[in-house]
Amino acid sequence: MRAFSFWPKGDRLTRWLVTLPPSLFLIVFFLLPSLIMVAASFRAPGEFGGLAPLAERGLTLDAYRFLTEDIIYLWILAKSFLVAGLTTMFCLLLAFPVALLIARSPKRQRDFLVLLVILPFASNFLIRIYAWIIMLGPMNLLYSPVAVILGMVYVHLPFMILPLYTNLEKHDPALLEAAQDLGAGAWTRFWRVTWPLALPGVLSGSALVFIPVLGMFAVPELLGGTGDILIGNLIKEQFLDNRDWPLGASLSLGLTAAVLGVAALSVMLARRRSGKLGASV
Repeated sequence: MRAFSFWPKGDRLTRWLVTLPPSLFLIVFFLLPSLIMVAASFRAPGEFGGLAPLAERGLTLDAYRFLTEDIIYLWILAKSFLVAGLTTMFCLLLAFPVALLIARSPKRQRDFLVLLVILPFASNFLIRIYAWIIMLGPMNLLYSPVAVILGMVYVHLPFMILPLYTNLEKHDPALLEAAQDLGAGAWTRFWRVTWPLALPGVLSGSALVFIPVLGMFAVPELLGGTGDILIGNLIKEQFLDNRDWPLGASLSLGLTAAVLGVAALSVMLARRRSGKLGASV
């Protein structure tokens, strides 16, 4: 009886030891900064930047009121969503054939092909973007929306390939063989077998691409022109250039809410898809 009562306590201790480090990490690096941003968004900007003393100006809704009065901020947010959507779509179109090729390659070649996919991460991010600046310069595409989309797709393409490959590798080839025996053509086999099974990987890869693109500011700043400002660039300008921290904090909270909404939608679609697959089985 003593041994039996000991193990539940050991299990609880193990769960605490496993969950405590990531929980502390999320609290320190996500929750606390978010609370600081919430508090800063209700403050007034200081005379020389930063935040005005709380005793002098108190709490105010001026930052949120300023956002709602000027439609330019809504337009920039909508443009950021458009760029993120286009980047996700192009990444999916390019990544799916690559991931399918890797998944259907012999096992001894898959590790090498995956290594080629992640090889760009071995070099510095800025060096790769400056290489694009050199390449796009002679083609007169630099400082244009096309350059921004190309840079975004290049940077985030591996984040779409890897989840798709992980999903496609698990597909049972017997399903395609059965569909072929039943007379299904290549496109029919893809749309009726491969694509439905690949949807969890598609959703995961889309989230991994769409969410970072929303807050990306380096690529639009280096490859885009003055008319290609996205929400990430706007937040950076408020904190570093204009030194209007309350406005930057309110913009950051708006972006965080948008990102959490996209993440929740992705999880909801994934659960709904898994529920349909379970019901069909």
